[in-house]
Amino acid sequence: MLSWALYSNPISIVVPPNNSFRPVTVRVWFKHQAFLGHFSASAVQSVAFRNQSKSSVHHDSLRVLEWDKLCDCAQLWSLNQTYEESLRLLDETNAAVEMQKHGGCSLDFSGINVLLVQSAIRHVRRSLPMHGNEAMAVVSLLEFAENLQINLKVALKEDADWYRRFMPLTEVIMGFIINRSLVKLIQQVIDEDGSVKDSASPTLKRSRDQVRLLERKIYQLMDCLIRSESNDSSSMEVYNIDGRWCLRSSADQLTNFKGLLLPSSGIGSIVEPFSAVPLNDELQQARASVAKAEADVLSMLTLKMQMDLDDIEMLLNSIIKLDVVNARATYSISFGGTCPKIFLPGGNDSLSAAPHVSGNKNMTTREWVLYMPKAYHPLLVYQHRKNLWKARKDFKNASAEIRNNMLVKNMTLKGEKDADSSSLKMKVAALEQAHPVPVDFFIAQKTRVLVITGPNTGGKTICLKTVGLAALMAKSGLHVLSSESVQIPWFDSVFADIGDEQSLSQSLSTFSGHLKQISDIQLESTGLSLVLLDEVGSGTNPLEGAALGMSILESFAENGACLTIATTHHGELKTLKYSNDAFENACMEFDEVKLKPTYKILWGVPGRSNAINIADRLGLPSVVVEKARELYGAASAEIDEVIYDMERLKQEYQELLDEAQHHLMLSRDLYENLLVARRKIMEHATNQRSRKMRVIPETAGMARSILHKKVRQLRASALQHLQPTTADKSKHKAASINSQLSTIDNSESSAADRNMPSVDSVKQTPSGKTELPKVGDVVNVSSLGRKGTVLRVDPFKEEVLVQAGNMKLKVKLIDVET
Repeated sequence: MLSWALYSNPISIVVPPNNSFRPVTVRVWFKHQAFLGHFSASAVQSVAFRNQSKSSVHHDSLRVLEWDKLCDCAQLWSLNQTYEESLRLLDETNAAVEMQKHGGCSLDFSGINVLLVQSAIRHVRRSLPMHGNEAMAVVSLLEFAENLQINLKVALKEDADWYRRFMPLTEVIMGFIINRSLVKLIQQVIDEDGSVKDSASPTLKRSRDQVRLLERKIYQLMDCLIRSESNDSSSMEVYNIDGRWCLRSSADQLTNFKGLLLPSSGIGSIVEPFSAVPLNDELQQARASVAKAEADVLSMLTLKMQMDLDDIEMLLNSIIKLDVVNARATYSISFGGTCPKIFLPGGNDSLSAAPHVSGNKNMTTREWVLYMPKAYHPLLVYQHRKNLWKARKDFKNASAEIRNNMLVKNMTLKGEKDADSSSLKMKVAALEQAHPVPVDFFIAQKTRVLVITGPNTGGKTICLKTVGLAALMAKSGLHVLSSESVQIPWFDSVFADIGDEQSLSQSLSTFSGHLKQISDIQLESTGLSLVLLDEVGSGTNPLEGAALGMSILESFAENGACLTIATTHHGELKTLKYSNDAFENACMEFDEVKLKPTYKILWGVPGRSNAINIADRLGLPSVVVEKARELYGAASAEIDEVIYDMERLKQEYQELLDEAQHHLMLSRDLYENLLVARRKIMEHATNQRSRKMRVIPETAGMARSILHKKVRQLRASALQHLQPTTADKSKHKAASINSQLSTIDNSESSAADRNMPSVDSVKQTPSGKTELPKVGDVVNVSSLGRKGTVLRVDPFKEEVLVQAGNMKLKVKLIDVET
């Protein structure tokens, strides 16, 4: 299996040492509820931290951070990457995550045996015949690479955007060089079990047929010899020694046949009958012929493979690289990691990303040198999942055993197992509730040193290790276990002084061991380094330790590492923030009601001492408690009260801030809903206007057409019945026509065109009867504002000829008032 593959030779699989970081090779075993078993392929690779390139202070820092344990879970590369290489590793991990989400381009390399492929390459390079199983391992490698390339092409054909999302792995996969003819040739002469096929060559087939024939003859001869014995032959059996067929009998058994007595280390004797010697000799010669024919076939394959050896070796290296990348992606997906944004401290990269902080969109990562919301310690998460998986397995086994006891009706065992099952069920429920507590890290750009205070077992050391491991994971191309995308500087080195550094070999006490480690860190650290100091200044006189701790932290703030994070119990170190802007305070929250730490960080507030208060709550005699407070001093008590008030105000502020953020989110939702409603209203109004502009002209046109048609019909009817010689009939017909036209106008006036001739020109008398002006009538012309005498009336054109003074003019009936 490829899961045992290593990157370098000679091959060695060893467990990483606990106390040193000599060059080692690590094998991954990763078990929990979502992913069982070990990572495939070259997720088993060399994770070596070489002494010649890294000093002991680096190794000690990695040891106290438990980096070796994380490597045993995730199989990371060594920590010699440049910034550009770290960016490339993260791009590769992101591409592998996308490929796993796609599903069509599987990176499951479990069917490839890298050790056999490497052995085949060595044999071919030395012009030695490779073995049959090595040839089939090469076939598996080439076939997998071909299938992966085909699947990628299919995915790209479905959606061309996958090419970009799979970068830079797309270039690696598309660059595979696969000799299909070599695959077919190997499959023609080598069987799946690695043996050479009979059909590989005529010579091989003849030799194997000869071997089978001779073996059959020898077996028949031996059977006859055994049967020919007159005494009991039940203890005599056919035995093969060095490829020669013989008979083995007990020590006290005599045989009638003659033969060669062969040496035997066991009880009894081994005899090669004289009659079998020629057949055995011939069989040995036939087997030698078979071996030579097989070697000729394998030599032929070796010659063929030599032409593609460089391509095969390059393909193998690419597959190993892909498997390592896939191991990082699988680790990230299994633990729910997010891709970090790394940047060079002090460079322009830190200004480009802008994740939201606490819901405030105006607050960007320009304000932070380290932005890690709800970050988890990876080893705590791993251990929790491992314990939960084991508890669930035990509960499942116990439940199955109870069902078996019910079948056999063993009530005594059933009662005992029921109690065990209930206990296991409660354990599973407790583990499901006891999730690791994440921590938030928001360190501003101006901060060079962060001082974390708090009670013992409050989580300070876990916070240091969480930040240190996150920095190493991001640098190695792993996703960081955080609820959101994190922003973290690219550190050239991570130095840590954590735990008991007592060294008996160097005659150093705990205090001296810490000082030596810190001294080495100051010499090795640069402006791109991360320094983690646990309980700085501890292990000696409190006053001297506090003064030394303040001096050490100030030296790191002035000309030391890029970022220093220190934990302490010394109250004097809490005051550095108020005299130096490069310092920031934080403390681990402590629940004084439950007398338990919450493992949460309170930012901007120094922690206060809780020892005396805890002693009081735990029932220590009041005389002792009061005496302790008196010895502690009134000034210190007042400082603690100030700190307590600051913590309370901080919590109240945080609660109000959370409430304001909640209402802000609600108002944003309402605002977005209003924008949506406004857009819909505007779209509806636009649609209505468009409909109105379309419908009104159509309706008006229809109405106009109807009116014109009616007018033409009425005029035609009037011409047929009009008698010019009879004045009364003419007057009566004109009045009738005007009445009908007036009725039509009144019924259709809402849709008629305003500019059409109106039948309102027909006048009505006070009695309600319509009447046209007569020749000689004096009428008032409204358009002139004068009176005139009617000279002629034209009812069809709705015009009259009027004499107004010296002017004669035609006016519409509508402009004439009688």
